Parts: sequence; structure tokens; C-alpha cells
Amino acid sequence: MKAVTYLTFPGNCEAALKFYEAAIGAKIKTLVPVKGSPMETDVPLAVRDKVLHAEFEIGAVTLMASDALCEGGPPAMSGFSVSLNTETPQEAERLFAALVVGGKVTMAMQETFWAQRFGALVDRYGLPWMFNCEKKM
Repeated sequence: MKAVTYLTFPGNCEAALKFYEAAIGAKIKTLVPVKGSPMETDVPLAVRDKVLHAEFEIGAVTLMASDALCEGGPPAMSGFSVSLNTETPQEAERLFAALVVGGKVTMAMQETFWAQRFGALVDRYGLPWMFNCEKKM
């Protein structure tokens, strides 16, 4: 069995994935638009240019995503974070700096009792992230 996190964006899924690709080297594996799919005629015109399903990788981890096609849109992203664990403090700092552009810092990057560097943010697309570079014991 494999658990995969599925992210639902409020209409900006493709832009978010392209941002992650440029900022941190994520790799988009699949991007299926509503337009051209069997669902195209079942949804309002306003969502036909949205993402029906996407799959992308960050390092060895696969995540899936789409735009909310349900009435009322998606619930706010909350109660979780995508955590990036790095080998060096410099890599944690670099990733943090790349993803905070247009977003909001929720915990500044700093040393903690468990980490050489730890920080948290919500990116410009509403996705919460944590960055962790553990202390070598």
C-alpha cells in the first residue's frame, strides 16, 4: 500500500505546479485538463480550462492535485503541511526562499532544539510548507 497526498486548488492548480517546478525542481508527470476529457460537457464553461487531475514529484515523493470542480470550490488547505526534509541547512534556506515569494512566513527559518534549520510558510497558492534539516546526533 502507498499513501499519496492529493491537493485541491481553487482554480490555479496548473500555475501552482509550474511555480513548484521552477522554484524547487518539482517534476510534473501528468496534467489532465477538463477540456478534452469525458467530463468536459458535464461541467460549467468556467471550469473547462481547469485541471481535472495532475501528478507531480518532489524528490522521491509523488503528490497528486487538481482544481476544485465542485460547487462552492475547495475547502481551505489546512490541517497539514508538505514537509521538505533536507541534508543541509543551506538547502533548507534555498527552498524556503524559493517558495516564500508571494507567500507568508508562519515560522521564520531558524535553529531549533531538533533541527539545524526549521521554518514554515504558506505559499502564494495557499499550500502550507515546513522545511527541516535535522541536527546530526
